[in-house]
Amino acid sequence: MKALISLIQIILGILLILVIIIQQKGSGLGASFGGDMSFYRTKRGAEKLLFYATIGISLAFLLASLIGLIF
Repeated sequence: MKALISLIQIILGILLILVIIIQQKGSGLGASFGGDMSFYRTKRGAEKLLFYATIGISLAFLLASLIGLIF
């Protein structure tokens, strides 16, 4: 049981790192082509999906960590 929880934490951790890196690359591209990111704009399409995926994966990682502490 403990090994399974550890494996799930490793997989979720890697997924979380990848999603965050993809988001950072996307924001850097807009600024490099003259886009000014100082104004408010809404998230659309893939950017919104990555945003919600980051929240979901981080909550799953937190839950797996808490379960790992209990068991």
